[in-house]
Amino acid sequence: MKIFIKQKQSIIIFVLAIAFVSCTNLYASQAAVVSDVQLANTRDDLLVYFKIENAFTDKISEAVLKGVPASFLFYIKLDQVTKNLMNNEITDYKITSTLKYNTLKKEFVVSRDWENEKPFVTNSFEEAKKIMTEIDNLNVTKLVNLVKGEKYKLKLKAKLDKVTLPLYLHYIFFFVSFWDFETDWHLLKFTY
Repeated sequence: MKIFIKQKQSIIIFVLAIAFVSCTNLYASQAAVVSDVQLANTRDDLLVYFKIENAFTDKISEAVLKGVPASFLFYIKLDQVTKNLMNNEITDYKITSTLKYNTLKKEFVVSRDWENEKPFVTNSFEEAKKIMTEIDNLNVTKLVNLVKGEKYKLKLKAKLDKVTLPLYLHYIFFFVSFWDFETDWHLLKFTY
């Protein structure tokens, strides 16, 4: 009898371990990441282009389609790398992109705080997600702040801003706690 119970416990532990590893691998493969980072410049400015992959999980999409706004925070840091290991900070700022779905008009509105234009409005959720996760022509710094021949490092990170709902809505939208994401820092080193 004791052997049967030990075998049963071993099987249960084995099945739980497999389930845990499977869930961990599924989560890891779906983690949000910064990708396709490119630098460019105009006559006066250093610009960056990048996108966030896997930012819209099923839970985030479900919440947005129910009318809960989603805001992504993008962190941009540019440092000059010096020989004495003390980096000179050139740029360190945060920008926000917010997506709201108007359930009555059935349209998505994307506001980007770094653009002075009117918010982007579309009926396509896919188009709204693309606008939310792709950053084009973002001014990092003026070129006069950079020194020819010097080394620099650009760090980028994205994070879903915490949603604060009125108290009574926390019971309805209990799944909001499952939508946290934060990318790792993406580091790009370059010489100007």
